[in-house]
Amino acid sequence: MAPDHREAPVLDALRRYHEAGEIAFTPPGHKQARGADPAVREVLGDAVFLGDVLASGGLDDRTTSGRVLERAQELMADAVHAEHTFFTTCGSSLSVKAAMLAVAHPHEKLLIGRDVHLSVVSGLILAGIRPIWVEPQWDADRHLAHAPSAAAYEKAFAEHPDARGALVTSPTPYGTSADLRGIAEVCHARRRPLIVDEAWGAHLPFHPDLPTWAMDAGADLCVTSIHKMGSGLEQGSVIHLSGNLVDPAVVRSRAELLGTTSPSTLIYAGLDGWRRQMALNGRALLGGALARAADVRSEIARIHPDLHVNDEQDFCGPGKGHGFDPLPVTMDLYRLGITGYDAADWLRRNHRIDIHLGDHRRISALLTHADDEQTTGALLTALEDLVRRADELRPAPEVYIPSPDELRMEQVVPPRDAYFGRVEDVPVSQAVGRVAAEMLTPYPPGIPAALPGERLTELVLRYLRTGLASGMNLPDPADPELRTIRVLDEEASTGKRRPI
Repeated sequence: MAPDHREAPVLDALRRYHEAGEIAFTPPGHKQARGADPAVREVLGDAVFLGDVLASGGLDDRTTSGRVLERAQELMADAVHAEHTFFTTCGSSLSVKAAMLAVAHPHEKLLIGRDVHLSVVSGLILAGIRPIWVEPQWDADRHLAHAPSAAAYEKAFAEHPDARGALVTSPTPYGTSADLRGIAEVCHARRRPLIVDEAWGAHLPFHPDLPTWAMDAGADLCVTSIHKMGSGLEQGSVIHLSGNLVDPAVVRSRAELLGTTSPSTLIYAGLDGWRRQMALNGRALLGGALARAADVRSEIARIHPDLHVNDEQDFCGPGKGHGFDPLPVTMDLYRLGITGYDAADWLRRNHRIDIHLGDHRRISALLTHADDEQTTGALLTALEDLVRRADELRPAPEVYIPSPDELRMEQVVPPRDAYFGRVEDVPVSQAVGRVAAEMLTPYPPGIPAALPGERLTELVLRYLRTGLASGMNLPDPADPELRTIRVLDEEASTGKRRPI
């Protein structure tokens, strides 16, 4: 029998729970809002608490005989052309770790694009997997990284035939996607699985004018964040699996190993409802979003010639991205002479507009099917005002941007060994040549500039110092102002003296 996407097993079970008048002598302790603080109820509303019930022993019975979650996952898999789907409630930061652990074991190699999110690096630290970094394609004119090419993964496999698989991030936060079919073919020629961190691409399966999504391109494992481009709640994420190169029981086990034993039914309900919304109406909703994005892009282009909207021609082609999602509306401010950091702060301060991301020369406004003329009109008004008042933000502080060769540092110690080794905090002036023991990550977009185990160079530290001076957010080091850096005490860790 064909799946019925009008069903929403989690939402339906939650409705039955309320209709039955269940009385819980279990967590959560607020007992359907009755015990919640009145001030909290006033802000959040009781609906939040009414949806907050136990997944087993509440939403389902204690043995989960109703298969509520399983049926919801099966419907999600069918909707996106996967063979198996697993819900997680700790975001794609958990999901991508589970996917990595399902493919590679401690001390084994995994080919990974160096433009990964910091959650992947956290997975390397936890698992002890040895990364073999695959270089992204670098746009020297725009100082922007696109996903590595299939040829780069081919070369990495040739040099490391014992690698257990590959991981690629696609699409990027800027909307460019990798040649997933080509990379999958490279992996499958060696019977190795491909993991795609597609956190920004949950919407891709539901409209033909969007880039090909991972499962349709032949990926084995795919991680998506439903809260980013979908209608789910924050932390709602799914792992999709197809093919016979990864055991679904192993994926489930790894997700349970890392996940909580108290999953949020609210997040499950958001995942379930979003799947139904997309399966029934996704093409129409996303078609409207794409038309609106096209209009917004045209209107921004008319505001001022120095406010440049990046498009497919900018971001795709030889040595660049393979596909383009127009919903992240990325604007280059270089010719306006202001930084994305200052522009993002100014828009929030003066127009209450929160920008998706801002870097040293760009801002990006993320459009979804939820936007309408009111929200996009407010964005356009704010951008017009920003251009008129750009003089207030000039001159832009200079950010030193290394070349690709200068940006990459030698990985001399596995990330896990550096992170858990004997460490010390040294002044940034003394950090050149030392091995980083922490991540140094401009956020957003959350791609580490330095990883545990990489030997720090003066040029990368200059990039980070000048970035901080211009407004870069660097949240993960022990000293966010980067007066000191946590480095490996190599003498204590290896018993060898450091070179003088």
